Amino acid sequence: MNKPDHHLFICGSARATGELKGVCCNKDSVALLSYAQGEVQDRMLDGVEISMTGCLNMCTRGPVVIDYPSGRYYEKATEELIDEILDAIEEGEVCETNLISD
Repeated sequence: MNKPDHHLFICGSARATGELKGVCCNKDSVALLSYAQGEVQDRMLDGVEISMTGCLNMCTRGPVVIDYPSGRYYEKATEELIDEILDAIEEGEVCETNLISD
């Protein structure tokens, strides 16, 4: 496996036991993960990977997306935000919408 240019981590609110419980999960972050994976496939973005994380302890901002290795954090993720992030990646730009750190 090659190192991806962008690895988007979506908070899934998973606890150490594997139980999905919390704000991000209750705001459909699991469905968001599926949507993001489908978009990456549809757009044929070879350098982009999508994964779910355990709780990121940023519940008031959730669902949270982290773009690694850039270290950009995005809050209140939706399908529209995923589209904007992927659009920016395709254009070699930075998505500024809901960006909480850069």
